[in-house]
Amino acid sequence: MILEMKVPSPGESITEVEIAEWLVADGDYVEKDQAIAEVDSDKATLELPAEESGIITLKAEVGDAVGVGEVVCLIDTSAEKPEGDSKSGKASEEKKEAKKEEKKDVSGDTEKSKPKQEEKKKTYASGTASPAARKIMDEKGVDASEVSGSGKDGRITKEDAVKAVPSMGSPGSGSRGETRTKLSMLRRKVAERLVSAKNETAMLTTFNEVDMSAVFEIREAHKEAFKEKHGVSLGFMSFFTKAVIRALQMYPAVNSMIDGKEMISYDYCDISIAVSGPKGLMVPVIRNAENLSFRGIEAEVKRLALRARDGQITVDEMTGGTFTISNGGVFGSMLSTPIINPPQSGILGMHNIVDRPIVRNDAIAIAPVMYVALSYDHRIIDGKESVGFLVAVKEAVENPVEHLMDGNLEKALEL
Repeated sequence: MILEMKVPSPGESITEVEIAEWLVADGDYVEKDQAIAEVDSDKATLELPAEESGIITLKAEVGDAVGVGEVVCLIDTSAEKPEGDSKSGKASEEKKEAKKEEKKDVSGDTEKSKPKQEEKKKTYASGTASPAARKIMDEKGVDASEVSGSGKDGRITKEDAVKAVPSMGSPGSGSRGETRTKLSMLRRKVAERLVSAKNETAMLTTFNEVDMSAVFEIREAHKEAFKEKHGVSLGFMSFFTKAVIRALQMYPAVNSMIDGKEMISYDYCDISIAVSGPKGLMVPVIRNAENLSFRGIEAEVKRLALRARDGQITVDEMTGGTFTISNGGVFGSMLSTPIINPPQSGILGMHNIVDRPIVRNDAIAIAPVMYVALSYDHRIIDGKESVGFLVAVKEAVENPVEHLMDGNLEKALEL
């Protein structure tokens, strides 16, 4: 029986996918539920499992855009599994490669066997540069072996050096290779959304700095007990997520978005967390983050980050979100202007933490400081609200026990 495998719907509103990679070769025997391909949608990269066991025949190539419901391969379910682990498809490819190598070797030998024609007689002077020519080549970084001498017995003259020297601004003798790689559907969609955000929103960015001393002290004193009890680390993300939730509740316009001529405001906080995955930037969502404890936020951040890293994140896990947090500090970023994740109206950019001099109690002190940035859509968020929001985040992170833990640190950390 020949089974036609069709592209399943990876999510609502997705009409086509792109074959990112075939994990099997044409003619291979595949097992039921074995991953046979990776497909890119405009929201995620997903694995395509075999629906039955049998010999596979591929009907689409890498890079092909295939509509949902279209046939991508055939599986002959009546075929018997071949003995051993050898796969005919891969074996065939290996044979082809071997033949190509043989052909190259034969071709090379043939070329070597041909007598060289019109070879110039070489002497001790061949490739030797005159003093003037040597000076020119040294100044321009040109090697004598790359210059064909026109002087007596092949000597390199001044004129040869001048002609061989690249014009001003041209490269020297280094490698100048290049590769051309097709962008995945996901990367192209991200690019479209970023350009759309820049062109269709009145985006502005406001900045502030946060003294991280209080958070450092809490983590230093309780991180071991927290990890031992809950199985997750007490990181910075839970503090900033809690601080953002508090600020969103204080400034609801930041937790809103434009839909045509209307503004939609939310009474819940679905926080998108920007994480780096093998296929690029992913933005999974922590649902109803306002109901989660420090432990709950850290556990959810870890779960989503691992799923993104392993390529298991689903479209549903990245859909929605009312506000985004992006932590460029993990890569060493000092300051940036993050781009809004449409249709959201705000995004908080976290950055690296560096010891800097600050004024504390009328004296200069050294403290761990992070610069933070809020990019926002000025169409619905005024300057007063954006600045107030970021100040609220700063206040909460600098005094977490009072603003984020209701004065009871051990209860908040569930120790």
